[in-house]
Amino acid sequence: MNEPKVEDLVARIVPRFDRSVRAIGPPTDEPGAWSGAPSALLVDGVTWMAYRARRPGAARGYANVLARSENGTTFETVFELDKKHFGAMSLERPALVLTPEGRWRMYVSCATVNSKHWWVDMLEAGTPEGLVTAEPRTVLPGDPASLAVKDPVVLRLGGRWHLWASCHPLDDRMTTDYAISDDGIEWEWQGTVLRGRSGKWDARGVRATSVVIEDDVAVGLYDGRASAEENWEERTGVAIAPVGRDSQGQVTIGRFSATGDAPVAESPHGEGALRYVSVVELPSGGRRLYYEAAVGAGSHDLRMESRRD
Repeated sequence: MNEPKVEDLVARIVPRFDRSVRAIGPPTDEPGAWSGAPSALLVDGVTWMAYRARRPGAARGYANVLARSENGTTFETVFELDKKHFGAMSLERPALVLTPEGRWRMYVSCATVNSKHWWVDMLEAGTPEGLVTAEPRTVLPGDPASLAVKDPVVLRLGGRWHLWASCHPLDDRMTTDYAISDDGIEWEWQGTVLRGRSGKWDARGVRATSVVIEDDVAVGLYDGRASAEENWEERTGVAIAPVGRDSQGQVTIGRFSATGDAPVAESPHGEGALRYVSVVELPSGGRRLYYEAAVGAGSHDLRMESRRD
């Protein structure tokens, strides 16, 4: 890999809280009320963003919300999908994608009632507004007895779908696992591609949040935590993977290697949470970063940061 090129790419996508503005505030003013876990797309000049809304206590992640913006900063709600729509105890990060055929998909992370198990359902429709009435279809079931799967990152590269998901045995550490698919529905797992590092700030768990590819390198932003007590207050790290092609000419993404001995981004407020970074490339150059960050008093905002090359 070309190290200066990698360093330049990393510098262009690592968040800086002091450059960010609030895009969407928490649903209420009480501690533990958060808006965040965004997944954003820019389509025909409109920014579409799916995110999780949370209230404290039993409500937890009570809804996934779809919002739209003409300027990338000021959003209006299109619809709100309650966790009851999926029969879930809680919802976490959705993944919003547009297929080559112009179909809209939302992959929704769902918690099983009275369990640590999570699974992922998919909604599909001809328009973003149509997702609200789409029938959920389970695409990543996990295992109710042993394995939780959630928070997917989904990319279309060439003629194949790629997915990175947070996976963890119900009583053990969180890893990031990788899967490929011809249709984005039936997935073939390729194994664990990112693990926490013993004794470091990300020892307890790692969760990929964005994968940005240039030529022969993939830069992954990920959430990390050192202990179970840091759940919900993860900070952002960087991991690097090689990009190649298989014998059929399909893009392949290798295992990620985490870099550095400390997070590359965190909030100056609260416990430092800065997580779930979503990177949106702009046609004119530069990008927008959307992420969830602590803003004090137990509250998390959904933040936006505009970056130029």
